[in-house]
Amino acid sequence: MGRIVCVHGVGKQVAGEQSLLQAWTPAVLDGLARADHGDAASPADVVMAFYGDLFRPAGELLAVGDPKFTAADVEPGWEQELLLAWWQEAARVDPKVAPPEADTLVRVPGSVQAALRQLSRSAFFGGLALRALVFDLKQVRRYLLDHELRQAARATVSGVITSETRVVVAHSLGSVVAYEALAAMPGHGVRALVTLGSPLGIANLIFDRLDPAPCGRVGAWPGSEKLVWTNVTDRGDVVSLEKDLRVRFGERVVNAVVHNGAHAHDATAYLTDKLTGAAVAGGLRAR
Repeated sequence: MGRIVCVHGVGKQVAGEQSLLQAWTPAVLDGLARADHGDAASPADVVMAFYGDLFRPAGELLAVGDPKFTAADVEPGWEQELLLAWWQEAARVDPKVAPPEADTLVRVPGSVQAALRQLSRSAFFGGLALRALVFDLKQVRRYLLDHELRQAARATVSGVITSETRVVVAHSLGSVVAYEALAAMPGHGVRALVTLGSPLGIANLIFDRLDPAPCGRVGAWPGSEKLVWTNVTDRGDVVSLEKDLRVRFGERVVNAVVHNGAHAHDATAYLTDKLTGAAVAGGLRAR
């Protein structure tokens, strides 16, 4: 098995290991090259822990794909709260997006319709169909609240991590899955956890629901003292609302800020940056 295990994020339910690796593998190697560690790994070292099929609706003879969600399908409570948090962050980083309190087109500023309308104007969410945005929202909620699915996703990740694995690189929701999988594997030999565009630090909605649960408002460390955790984020990444994970997981987390341009949350944009490459190389060379 690979020395570098990759863990994808949301919205990959109709993909698979090999199709994702076609984009991830060269991006990982490019990041290593940018960091002057191009000789640290080969394509054979990179594998993908794929759990997206757990979210894929059962196929039918006449229709396959995401359910045709609308604004009415966003459930009160957790889903609406995360949607509002995305809206607030999108307004902070994108001048085209009016903040919730400034929305004068809808009498109820916190309404789902208003949030979706404003997010559709953002550079971050603008290219995403409404039904896909709602589906991604529901994927995060299902992972946190569906015990069987959560265990299956974590088992997928832990099943790919072997004694040879030195680095786990995880994007978006995948960072939550990878974090929990590593925390449940005492004695693992992973030397570097690299999280990209991670929502792990979002209080109440995600951080407070982690397994293992935070102790004294500090999240558990997902490995031994030898593990180096590097969190990489873009200031324009709406998903990673809490940019500095030291607030939640302690001063040992190494935080890096990169600039992905218009593709703030794109996994390959994160992977090709030299700061990500340096973090991956550090894990590969660690003993």
